[in-house]
Amino acid sequence: MGIRPGRAIRDADKVAWTRYSRSKPRKSFIKSMPHADLHQFRMGVLKNDYDCILSLRSNEATILRDNAIESARQSSNKHLEKMTAGAYYFTVRVYPHHIIRENKMIAGAGADRLQKGMRRAFGRPTDRAARLGVGTKLFTVHSYKANIEHIKKAFGRATRKLSGSYSIVVE
Repeated sequence: MGIRPGRAIRDADKVAWTRYSRSKPRKSFIKSMPHADLHQFRMGVLKNDYDCILSLRSNEATILRDNAIESARQSSNKHLEKMTAGAYYFTVRVYPHHIIRENKMIAGAGADRLQKGMRRAFGRPTDRAARLGVGTKLFTVHSYKANIEHIKKAFGRATRKLSGSYSIVVE
């Protein structure tokens, strides 16, 4: 079985019981951190003469799993690298702090002897996610005005991999 669908965790109005502290481990709700799928946050070449900034902004509060953000980053960066090689600076603006927990349930014959249902059902940490509010910038690209259409197309490819609605802001 794979990961649960995004609709199971994307409600941003839920309370995040995901405290993890290295300095005070007794204060932690979560005893161990799941591995992070999102490793690279800056791509491209940073130059001083870029004359436009485009950002992908969230229109609604949502929770995005880190593998969805990584997939959107890869698809948009690949398009930008192909169309505007060396003429952009791409930044991921969010970090997946939110920890997703799952109460694993076993189905099948004899499963009733192995689990206790919803008793002590806090769940084990399985994945990380980023919490986005309304107006939060997810990606930002610095580039030249000649590349605006390529950047908009790259952001369009990224939004197909993310849940929620997004808009492109040109500065």
